[in-house]
Amino acid sequence: MSRLTTALAALEVDHELSPVTGWTRRHHEVLADESLLAVRPYASPGGALLQLPGPVPLGGPVSSGLEGFARTFLAAGFRLATAEEDPYDHAGFAARGISTGTDPAAADRWPRLDEVLQPRVEAAMLAIALHESRPRVWDLLDSAVQERVIAWMSGAIGPTYQNNNWRWFQNITQAFLRSVGVEVEQDRIDENIAFLDSCWLGDGWYSDGRPDGRNGNVDWYNAWAMLIFPLWYCRISGAAAPAGLLETSRQRLAEYLPTGARLFGDDGAPLYQGRSMIYRFATTAALWSAPVFDVDVEDPGTVRRIGSAAAKWFVDAGAYDDNGLLTLGWRGPYEPMRQNYSGPGSTYWANLGLAGLVLPAEHAVWTAAETPQAEAGTEAIRPIGWIAGRHDGIVTVLNHGVDHSGATGGKEDPNYCRYAYSSAAAPVVAPDPRPDDCVLDNQVVLHTADGWSHRRPITLVSVQKDRATSRQAFTLLGDDGPVVGPAVTVTGLWRAGVEVRVITIDDDHEWLAGARLVVSGFAVPSGDDLVSAVTPLLGSFESGTSHHPDNPYGKDLVVPWVAVTGPRAGVPYVVALGLGRSPIAAPTAVADAEGVQITWADGTTSTVPLVRPTT
Repeated sequence: MSRLTTALAALEVDHELSPVTGWTRRHHEVLADESLLAVRPYASPGGALLQLPGPVPLGGPVSSGLEGFARTFLAAGFRLATAEEDPYDHAGFAARGISTGTDPAAADRWPRLDEVLQPRVEAAMLAIALHESRPRVWDLLDSAVQERVIAWMSGAIGPTYQNNNWRWFQNITQAFLRSVGVEVEQDRIDENIAFLDSCWLGDGWYSDGRPDGRNGNVDWYNAWAMLIFPLWYCRISGAAAPAGLLETSRQRLAEYLPTGARLFGDDGAPLYQGRSMIYRFATTAALWSAPVFDVDVEDPGTVRRIGSAAAKWFVDAGAYDDNGLLTLGWRGPYEPMRQNYSGPGSTYWANLGLAGLVLPAEHAVWTAAETPQAEAGTEAIRPIGWIAGRHDGIVTVLNHGVDHSGATGGKEDPNYCRYAYSSAAAPVVAPDPRPDDCVLDNQVVLHTADGWSHRRPITLVSVQKDRATSRQAFTLLGDDGPVVGPAVTVTGLWRAGVEVRVITIDDDHEWLAGARLVVSGFAVPSGDDLVSAVTPLLGSFESGTSHHPDNPYGKDLVVPWVAVTGPRAGVPYVVALGLGRSPIAAPTAVADAEGVQITWADGTTSTVPLVRPTT
């Protein structure tokens, strides 16, 4: 065990204040302190770069070193905001690194914002941390160092940032510059705000950029970037923030919270969906930001219970290694889930999940008793075509609107294009080339002599309380690009841990005669106590399992599947799928001229209208 895990294990738990997790504010303080102490041995001679062990990301080793410094300083900034003392001298360590990093003559200086793109992100993290720790760090820097910081951060004035969450980084950096007397680009700030506002989908959700005008770029960046950075921008800007932006941003966060709070399993594990999942408990950033900005949709006991449970789940699962470093992975190290822009310092974006430390110990978020999780049914997340459900303490999301793509077809992304995601399972990445016997999780695919089809792009058809419907073309990837085949319409319904997929191929096509229609469930490690099952309800299916080496949740994975050979257009194929801690209670289904009638295990019924084939 590392010093970090030992220190946390030694803390007294409080099951009266925290009946679910036992964690108190002290656990969060120790997590921040010990994670900051763990990285110090990897500091460069001047303290400006944290040269953590691991693969070098796209930006290069020096940029990676800055990333490690900035993102760990974020934890220090939150920790110092309300701490009465600083026994580990987090402020002094940060001040030394800042002095060196902004010195153009230093051997371990930081890359300028016009030399490498990644420092544009880290400048914003530094801005937030400097703002929160201002009396302990910024105010105590000598004037020459302050001027160097201003000169370095001023690289955010002038360039155009990427058309996604990065525009908030430019605004936040300029907000800090303005707070220390620098004239900033108000026109550029306003332009960025207008663009980011165009990404708003409603009901608490942003798309992180909008390729081809579609809304497919939806993931946890909604919670750890798009919803919270306008609030931190306003916090730094004070009276200089645009009129109404703070209130609009508070309202949007309030719209998200009831849904966002449902995307964590009872054990604290977040829904596994989207990119940058190495950021782990940054998934709680929006929840912690709520009390910081007086958004009281969720009671304080719920915020702390989810925030503590998520951090505890990762600590207990082995996310921190024997040296106390946050690994590149999920439960523990898992390099295949790393994006090319991610290095060993990237993981510390997780420190956004420590934002609650800016609130004093007497705040209700720390003093109210944890509110237990109530068992919930289904919820439609309409802007993004999701149906969210909870059963056996596990969150399941049916996905009928998010694909991370533009308007044209292409290779699907396992983190976005699957039909379902969970807090207890992760997708399987296909080997290249994909063998004929390689069935991946949570797909409705056509397997032809030329390979496996892809689900991209997705067209959301409709969303109701307990169901969502989408359509896409079965697409093969040929040597000259995507080859589009027949379209398929799928309706997903969810109840009490059971998903029903009603599948209709919309049009006749030459591919169908020799193809197999394959429907698959969740991937679970062999020997795990989870049950993943696929049960055919309508159609002449054969059944089988596919085996895979590993994913972020474990090794020796098993994916259950069913398949129909020679599927026909206009015929409804119906399958029940489940992921839980006990066998699923499969419903029954019958079809008539009007549609498919589903009778659930509790005797209630649902009807899905038939899709008429085209010719």
